[in-house]
Amino acid sequence: CGRLFSLKCNLTTHYRIHTGEKPYACDVCGKSFSLKGTLANHHRTHTGEKPFACEVCGSSFAKKEDLKVHYRTHTGEKPYACDVCGRLFSLKCNLTTHYRIHTGEKPYVCDFCGRLFSLKCNLTTHYRIHTGEKPYVCDFCGRSFSDRSSLIRHNKNLICV
Repeated sequence: CGRLFSLKCNLTTHYRIHTGEKPYACDVCGKSFSLKGTLANHHRTHTGEKPFACEVCGSSFAKKEDLKVHYRTHTGEKPYACDVCGRLFSLKCNLTTHYRIHTGEKPYVCDFCGRLFSLKCNLTTHYRIHTGEKPYVCDFCGRSFSDRSSLIRHNKNLICV
């Protein structure tokens, strides 16, 4: 690709992007990784270790990056800006999703009817029309709903009381 590195170890690590080599395997589940540090992060999913603690609220995280993102809830930092409307976001994935409002992109397709969705969660809820799944259950009357908002509306209106 033409990238240059001053240290051979950095070149070796970068080269794995092109070769797909993943020499570090998890001894618990066998999943492989290209970086030793990524394996160490992954291993915490098995041990439950969360060594990175928030100084403000005490919440702890398995990855340093997750702590950094969490910290934005305290600082209000929103480093990602929409270049169309200027709206700010604390997470890059939220900006990516928001941007679909402007582009009209709908990358999620229903396998049953072909309907398109811009959000995966909307596709998941839509699937339930076809499958009949109703995972949200009222604790009072036992009635089931296909989406959370219907259960909340049901409870607010005290329909079952």
